[in-house]
Amino acid sequence: MVIMKEESEHKKLYAHITGVILAGGLSKRYGQNKAFLKIGSTRLIDSIIEEMKTIFKRVILVVNEKKDYEYLEIPVVKDLVKGLGPIGGIYTGLMSIPDQAGFFVACDMPLINRQLVHYMVDIKGNHAAVVPSVANNIEPLHAIYAQSCLGPIRNLIDSKRYQVRLFYDQVPVRYVKEDEIRRFSSPSRAFLNINTPDEFAKIQPLLKA
Repeated sequence: MVIMKEESEHKKLYAHITGVILAGGLSKRYGQNKAFLKIGSTRLIDSIIEEMKTIFKRVILVVNEKKDYEYLEIPVVKDLVKGLGPIGGIYTGLMSIPDQAGFFVACDMPLINRQLVHYMVDIKGNHAAVVPSVANNIEPLHAIYAQSCLGPIRNLIDSKRYQVRLFYDQVPVRYVKEDEIRRFSSPSRAFLNINTPDEFAKIQPLLKA
């Protein structure tokens, strides 16, 4: 009965957190827009949007240029400050969502684990951020950020410091440790991202499966 209850709870759409997909990167290492890479006949961005829609009631996309994404049936928001990388996308997302927090994921992370995301939302509590941490590595683009992060983020932007992790010591952060992550997925799978054509070719069978 407990398992059935947990499964039922995790089929709900979260209405208090917005799903935010960041597709504003320049894809310099890849050489083309990674959002439009195809897994079989499905574009990467379409696959991620559909998965996010199974978790969150509201999903938005943050991009550099809106024209390439006009066919999508979700709100598309243009970067408020161009050329800042991930921190600019997080800033734009937080400025654009109607909720008090957003779950942020990069568009080149195709293996979103639904149960892990549910877990991160469930443990958020009063924390301003929920961020996976494995060994000495963190995953700032598979994380939850609250509106209370906006001030520290704006301060970093104004001081021309663009590393996301630099504001973590200014807000209450809940780090999700490796043993917690492994309850749902291996970290290498959950946070897999695509950087080069060779990488994409190697992981195609995994993505199709």
